[in-house]
Amino acid sequence: MEYWKIFYKQNFGIQFNWKKVAIKNSKTRWGSCSSRKNLNFSYKIINLESVAQDYLIVHELSHLIEMNHSENFWKLVSMAVPDFKSIRKKIKMTGTE
Repeated sequence: MEYWKIFYKQNFGIQFNWKKVAIKNSKTRWGSCSSRKNLNFSYKIINLESVAQDYLIVHELSHLIEMNHSENFWKLVSMAVPDFKSIRKKIKMTGTE
């Protein structure tokens, strides 16, 4: 996560700040971001390819700035993961179960 924090700061001047990061046994989600700026990830993320892991991390970090899936949110994601759409499709096929 620190890598992506530095990447966005150096390349785009965007600063991500979060309070806590937790690894959980989530049954339905790979990750989440709360309005309190807490990030949660399923422990099952470890079984994914590194590009999928990176996408999920960037996805949740982007929610620190955009708490929705608006056009601006997807622009934030695409700054670091331009091929997020294909990665997202693969992740959806994998499922969290």
